[in-house]
Amino acid sequence: MKRALIAAFGVVALAVILGSGSATAQRPTPPAARSQAVASYFPERFDWQHKKPEEVGMDSSLVNQAVQAAIAADTPGTHDMTLFLKNSFGKEPFDTIVGPVKDRGPASGLIMRHGYIVAEWGDPSRADITNSVTKTFLTTVVGLAWQKGLIHDVNDYVRDYMPPHVDLFDAPHNRNIKWDHLLRQTSDWSGTLWGKPDWADRPVGKGPEDWEKRPMYEPGTHFKYNDVRVNVMALAALQVLRRPLPDVLREEIMEPIGASSTWRWYGYENSWVEVDGQKMQSVSGGGHWGGGMFINSYDMARFGYLFLRNGKWKDKSLVSEKWIEMARTNGPASNNSNYGFANWYLNLDKKPLPSAPATAVRFVGNGSNIIYIDWENDIVAVVRWIRGDKALDEVVGKAIASTKTMSTAAGQAAR
Repeated sequence: MKRALIAAFGVVALAVILGSGSATAQRPTPPAARSQAVASYFPERFDWQHKKPEEVGMDSSLVNQAVQAAIAADTPGTHDMTLFLKNSFGKEPFDTIVGPVKDRGPASGLIMRHGYIVAEWGDPSRADITNSVTKTFLTTVVGLAWQKGLIHDVNDYVRDYMPPHVDLFDAPHNRNIKWDHLLRQTSDWSGTLWGKPDWADRPVGKGPEDWEKRPMYEPGTHFKYNDVRVNVMALAALQVLRRPLPDVLREEIMEPIGASSTWRWYGYENSWVEVDGQKMQSVSGGGHWGGGMFINSYDMARFGYLFLRNGKWKDKSLVSEKWIEMARTNGPASNNSNYGFANWYLNLDKKPLPSAPATAVRFVGNGSNIIYIDWENDIVAVVRWIRGDKALDEVVGKAIASTKTMSTAAGQAAR
């Protein structure tokens, strides 16, 4: 009897072991989880460790080539930001600058792997305008409101969250706008905010006679990059959170990740409102008319690293993984399939960055200012004042290739 029980127990145990192994084999570890397992290092506020490329599995010669490519691709033209904005948007009506500006520095940035800085160039400590990377900070703050339960569902109508006397979404066309539409730049909000009409931002048509008669789209159906509508989202978020958005960002994101005290998020000289009897500035989602986020490369890299670690910093979850999943998913608008939430640029078809994985994302601002996040290779790069995606692809391509070279060398050494 004892022998029978032992034999039966052995069969059951073996079945459990085999079954367990089979289940594990069917569920391979996703890239994000692998990168989390590789590195648990998080830099302290005043002590960000540097490592030689070889110490984190990168070939130093290729990393150096990536740096040189970034420097060589410095954005041509003036460093005078007032003139830079004039050259970028001066053909638009209502192009008057109404927010702070500051002359930009040279090409700069850094590359990190497993959380360690392996290369940097230019002046990474310089707090420059980052233009539309500001949008990613903004959508993250909207995500914080969602995490707190202040926004129940991104598919709710925004009008239902506005207090009395705030008529942003009262017009018939605007009543159908949902949070998801604002987040994806598919809202087609119509109106004027802070003296800027929506149609005046990157106007559509052959000339002034067409601009005000722009085509109208059902909210959610058509992507249109538009800073007026992003600023509408910032004001709507301010009404929900009832606190200045920079305060929310600082307390819930930037301080926990050890960011410096040098970043600032500005609005416009005329974007002040009263909330609960207190005067607050509604910030902008970019530097189109000045303002927006002024920040250094190190703080941008910390922000990017937070997302590389799927919203976690050390043992604390700051940004919901569900929110990141939504941000990384493209929306239904067919005219921009490589865009998630603002400003999550996707690489799904690998056309923007052929050298990068399809899962990689980048946060992009005019200039270009870029935070590149690569879960598969456990890399974050901040590349500032680079000509565009073609130049960026060369930089990240060399950084990625440096990991492959080291992997090949390690395999040959093992043999």
